[in-house]
Amino acid sequence: MKNFYTLLCLLIFGISIHAQIPESELNALKDLYTATQGDQWKLSWPVNTPVTEWEGVSIENNHVTEIRMLFNNLNGQLPASLDQLTHLRILELSFNNITGTLPESLGNLAYLEVLALNGNYIEGEIPNSIGSLLQLKQLHLSSNQLSGEVPASVNLLENLEIFNVFQNQLSGNLPIGLSKSRNIKEFIIAKNNFSNTAEISTILLSNSAVVNLQDNTFYSTGKSIIAIETSDDGN
Repeated sequence: MKNFYTLLCLLIFGISIHAQIPESELNALKDLYTATQGDQWKLSWPVNTPVTEWEGVSIENNHVTEIRMLFNNLNGQLPASLDQLTHLRILELSFNNITGTLPESLGNLAYLEVLALNGNYIEGEIPNSIGSLLQLKQLHLSSNQLSGEVPASVNLLENLEIFNVFQNQLSGNLPIGLSKSRNIKEFIIAKNNFSNTAEISTILLSNSAVVNLQDNTFYSTGKSIIAIETSDDGN
């Protein structure tokens, strides 16, 4: 009988450790840990402790709302199961060693406001599903190896304030609607191969930005736009 109660207590303790969030969210965190070699992180997650004590994870109302792990030596691809973090508002994983492509499933994060993946090794195209992130305010994808065209679906991101794709291998025409948004504060597109930067420049000027094409920098007049030109020759 004593052994039975001991086992029961252990089970209750095990459940209480992770009871703060739904099992689907816990599994998504574990998938991220496994997929990016969590045991090699600079600040790892002790899985036998409450999720509320895991480095860089914020919990509100029993849901994961933020993951912030900059410079934490994440190595590997982002798992598709991240979309199970249905209340996530901030995903900040900049300056790690994340590889592979951006999961299409990221578009299911309906409450996401900040997606920051600067300084990694992410390749392939920006998924069309990015246009489903209607609450997104900041998109940081600079210094990766992204290629292809920026999907037209970004025109749907009416709340976007920062669009940063600096130093990738993107090409083609930038979606015009995005640059017309009155909410845009930073529009950073240098070190790519976009073909319609003159048109984008005109639109930014109409939004009260001051443009200096000689050093590839747009300067704000204190109003709504700060941007960086994409081409090295000022065209």
